[in-house]
Amino acid sequence: MLFRLVVAVLIMVVIWRTGMWTLRTFGTIPPPPPPPGEMRRVKMNYRCPVCGTEVRVTRAATENPDPPRHCMDEMEYVPGEDD
Repeated sequence: MLFRLVVAVLIMVVIWRTGMWTLRTFGTIPPPPPPPGEMRRVKMNYRCPVCGTEVRVTRAATENPDPPRHCMDEMEYVPGEDD
């Protein structure tokens, strides 16, 4: 009887500590945004030549970022309406 009580208390403590840790992670403040000028606004569309997946890049470190990779191949640039 005492063994079952000790096991139950240990399980309760583990569950309580896990729950408190989870709640604390929700309360942490996200890191501040990068300083102005570090990220640039871009509007570039890419399409995977293998499967047809499309991606829009809205922010990049440079004006002309390298194309993303998908299906182990570089994606192709797709001009938008305002290009």
